[in-house]
Amino acid sequence: MIDSITLTVLQNRFRQIAEEMDIIFDRAAFSPIISEGRDRACGLYRRGTGRLIAQGSTGMPIHVGAMQFAVATIVNDRKGHQPGDIYMINCPYLGGTHLMDVKLVMPVFHAGELFCFLGSSGHWPDIGGAAPGGYVTKATEVQQEGLRIAGIKLYRNGEIEPDLLRLILDNVRVPTQRLGDLHAQVASLKAGEAEVRRLIEIYGADNLDAAIEQLEIRSARLVREKISQLKPGKYTFEDMMDNDGVQNEPLHIRLDMEIKADKIVFDFSRSSKPCRGPLNSVIATTASAVYISFKHAFPEIPMNAGCFEPLEVIAPTTTFLNAQYPRPVSGCAAEVSQRIVDTCFGALAQVVPERLHGAPVGTSANVALGGHNEQGEGRYILYFYTGGGHGGYAAGDGISNACTSVGLAKTPPLEVVEQYAPVLFEEYALREDSGGAGEFRGGLGVQYSIMLLDGEGRISVLGDRGQRGPFGILGGKSGAPTKISMRIGSRDYVPEMGTKDENVPFNVGDVIRVQTPGGGGYGNPAARSRALIQRDLDNGYISSAFASENYPL
Repeated sequence: MIDSITLTVLQNRFRQIAEEMDIIFDRAAFSPIISEGRDRACGLYRRGTGRLIAQGSTGMPIHVGAMQFAVATIVNDRKGHQPGDIYMINCPYLGGTHLMDVKLVMPVFHAGELFCFLGSSGHWPDIGGAAPGGYVTKATEVQQEGLRIAGIKLYRNGEIEPDLLRLILDNVRVPTQRLGDLHAQVASLKAGEAEVRRLIEIYGADNLDAAIEQLEIRSARLVREKISQLKPGKYTFEDMMDNDGVQNEPLHIRLDMEIKADKIVFDFSRSSKPCRGPLNSVIATTASAVYISFKHAFPEIPMNAGCFEPLEVIAPTTTFLNAQYPRPVSGCAAEVSQRIVDTCFGALAQVVPERLHGAPVGTSANVALGGHNEQGEGRYILYFYTGGGHGGYAAGDGISNACTSVGLAKTPPLEVVEQYAPVLFEEYALREDSGGAGEFRGGLGVQYSIMLLDGEGRISVLGDRGQRGPFGILGGKSGAPTKISMRIGSRDYVPEMGTKDENVPFNVGDVIRVQTPGGGGYGNPAARSRALIQRDLDNGYISSAFASENYPL
């Protein structure tokens, strides 16, 4: 048995290795969405099962949780692992999310024996497909969304397979950038490999194996202790996606949550059936979103595979939350996952409202622009998203312009984005009146406008929360919904599906304007202090009309 002090040291050392991998990936990546936005994650995984050992503190949670499923695919279905091998996988149905999240998996050996696997996942701004950026909002099968890779051995004995690399680069836009991102991922894995081997030299492989086992057991025990303190019973909550991008009908996420003595069952069996458009989710994403929601409520729980054990996720293939090949899925990681988290928040808030909050922004409002730049290097890809308001909570107002609930990614600096694409940000500001009213109001969303300055392009957008803003709890009101509009030539244009459209011709002078939701409010608005209302008025967070409507004297 390893003593508690050594266990704590190793727990933090495992996490530090993953964080060092994240930092190297950031610094070496070519794409601003990785190097500046941190839409990536790295982790350590067990050799026999692919179960999570540790992740970095700034790693995108939706990447890490889902990557456990992808690593399991490599562990179980790809045999003959050798030192220097690196696998590439982005297949949604084998543990991926959407195709743009490209995962590399590397076995780590010591003294000729397999010790663990390392994983690195990053959002490539383009993976081919019918629309630049991969957000093919009208896709009806996964082949339209881009290149699907089901766990190929891209590196063999430390050397890249040149024919496979050529096949990949021939099917993406701006291949030099994608090659740079690939090399950055590989560099992060090799750095992690060196650190793992150094740790083995200090503590020995057997001791590390024992520590990993104990950390997993303790994490599971801690989660069960938390569950045992909750009121047993059945709780339901429902939320929905606006539409699937193809059919203008809502997709319902219906959760039946049952708290038992030592586990929680999250049953989504009553949710809508698989949809025609790309707003399907896969089981890796759905399960990861459930894990994330519980982690938000209980942030003190150390993150490894053990904390997932007491959480049972039921999502039948008859629902759009466990899509099967060839259903399109480009919206699963960035949009559906957030609504799953929101739905879990709504159910958990009935049990521990003091640990929860009004619903957060709930959408990334993904914008992808690709085309030709007459004055620059030729072809370009721009992928951009922002945050929005988080919900009010028991101790105060929600955060404004916060990251999404499924990730820790941040908005890339506008000046950097403008260097990579011929665009100008005409506006970037907090969105007045967007936070839901409450004793503690929701945080504000943002609003921004992008103008094309040179060449031509095609723009796509995939968002949600256009029909209903993020809900409030305990009497709090909903935040403002998403709004997306464009000025194409001399006409104003609003997508037919509200927050989803693809391949809209975009020329010099054309503008897209995006307004993201504010968070839901917490508690009865009548209980809000006059001083806080006046502060919001003075700061321009709310208008006098909003104050009169929501905070009557």
